[in-house]
Amino acid sequence: MHNAFAHQLLKLRTEQQLSQTDIANLLFVSRQAVSKWENGVSQS
Repeated sequence: MHNAFAHQLLKLRTEQQLSQTDIANLLFVSRQAVSKWENGVSQS
């Protein structure tokens, strides 16, 4: 189930045509972290 943050992150990322890797590089985190955020698995 998506939380508000997960939904907003996915929406903004796809609107800007960015990959999970692009977001990860911008935030200095792993692509897996971005995936978890988008799937509501991790909130940190």
